[in-house]
Amino acid sequence: MRMKFELENMIEHELIFLGNSRDELLKFPDEARREAGYQLHKVQVGLEPADLKPMTTIGLGVEEIRIREESGAFRVFYIARLDEVVYVLHAFQKKSQQTPRKDIELGQKRYRDLMKWRTQNGKR
Repeated sequence: MRMKFELENMIEHELIFLGNSRDELLKFPDEARREAGYQLHKVQVGLEPADLKPMTTIGLGVEEIRIREESGAFRVFYIARLDEVVYVLHAFQKKSQQTPRKDIELGQKRYRDLMKWRTQNGKR
């Protein structure tokens, strides 16, 4: 009962999808999409996702939600250390052991663009 009370009183941070990350997440199979949504919601209320990996190759504070389902492996890059917002940088299906360079580069570009936008708008 105590856990339920704590969750009910947690502040839910805004969730902002950058680029086409929302559209890509919506392409996930049903179960993977539901799991990604659940894990992102945990991040929104200040909890850690079940399976995460720091992604310092993309940017400082960026983390990756890892989802493994029968239909494959899925990843969501996000940053939740800025203001009261969770920014989703990229979502994709991982088809090989190593994260494809194009997915890392896209995450890096969106991170750089976000940092540039924040600087131009007086945010740190």
